[in-house]
Amino acid sequence: MYDRIKGFRDFYPGEMAARRETIDTIEEAARRYGFREIGTPALERAELWTDKSGDEIVDELYAFEDQGGRHVTLTPELTPTVARMVVAKQQELSKPIKWFSTRPFWRYEQVQQGRQREFYQTNVDIFGSSEPEADAEILAWAADALTSLGLTGEHFEFRISHRDILGGVLETYDADVAIDDAIRAVDKSGKITTAEYHDLLVEAGLTYDQAAEFDDLIASGDLEDVKAFADTERVDDAVSNLQNVLEAAEDFGAREYCTVSLETARGLDYYTGVVFECFDSAGEVSRSIFGGGRYDDLIESFGGQPTPAVGVAPGHATLSLLCQRAGVWPAEEVTTDYYVLQVGDTRPEAARIARDLRERGHVVETDIAGRSFGSQLNYADSINAETVVIAGEQDLENDEVTIKDMDSGEQTQVPVDEFPGEHDRPTFEDVS
Repeated sequence: MYDRIKGFRDFYPGEMAARRETIDTIEEAARRYGFREIGTPALERAELWTDKSGDEIVDELYAFEDQGGRHVTLTPELTPTVARMVVAKQQELSKPIKWFSTRPFWRYEQVQQGRQREFYQTNVDIFGSSEPEADAEILAWAADALTSLGLTGEHFEFRISHRDILGGVLETYDADVAIDDAIRAVDKSGKITTAEYHDLLVEAGLTYDQAAEFDDLIASGDLEDVKAFADTERVDDAVSNLQNVLEAAEDFGAREYCTVSLETARGLDYYTGVVFECFDSAGEVSRSIFGGGRYDDLIESFGGQPTPAVGVAPGHATLSLLCQRAGVWPAEEVTTDYYVLQVGDTRPEAARIARDLRERGHVVETDIAGRSFGSQLNYADSINAETVVIAGEQDLENDEVTIKDMDSGEQTQVPVDEFPGEHDRPTFEDVS
């Protein structure tokens, strides 16, 4: 026996059916907003990450040298890939560019609740608009996707902030404060003790008194207090932008899910403006469900023309945890519309019925293992067949087939040349 590799998962048909229903639901929501699906490679040049984050990031990647001597990696996230794609055809693409995709990613990191080493995300991005409406549309899509799954505002909240509010406040203390390091400390603040958080702020350049003051100011979430404290154009502009995004989110139907939370920072350095994270309202899922935000400088950093961008990437592991907690995770079971049961030498007619039903778009199985009548009926029950069509030798001698409803156990005979007949999805009730 071979063991499954740690951090990688198998999905058997029942669980995969629930995952597929979930993916289809959130992708359909993306299509309603005009996002277009793209496909991206599993393998990229490792320099897409090492050039931005340093060689030490290789420890977190599934990186190796391929047979052509190239330093490559399984992709740990999508953003550099889509940035590369935008740069490659920037002049040809109509703006705004609105893309989505669902696919796996790989990171060599500690396995924990909601995080495997192979994980799946649906990425949704807008390139080419700096307007607040673009940020608001990302929030609206995310809310629409979640509510389409059966979730409500009782189950989730979007905690929304702005990186320039944090950066602008930090600038007022000392020009030598390492802004990015301090923002990364804010991003970690909910996962560590207050003392550890303040230590990180001090390492970034604040004094302990300043760290405590900054912590209190940010934790309050009061935008007017923040403006009064910093009193800089950077902070004023950021507060105004955040308020404009929230106003647009109100018009787009997503404001009710948004809470201003200046402690939401997003740890990646490429975020430039509004950022947000989705959390389980009950706090039972130990990490954010997903996050996103604006990254206006990334395309230019990959060699393209200046192009504003905003996006979000729900992870399916944490999303499934939220749906399960809320009781809206789809049933993990396979379903079958029809099972065509054969008794004796009836394959030609049974195959004809199965073909006719499949042409109408139904899920149809029939015997391919030479089973007995009882074994076929048991199998039909195991795959949750709604209707069984019995094509037996005696039935066909009478120019009939038997239609059996698996829930009630009731059955009736119908002329074989009238089945499926004119009904799009004929059931026992239709033909009895």
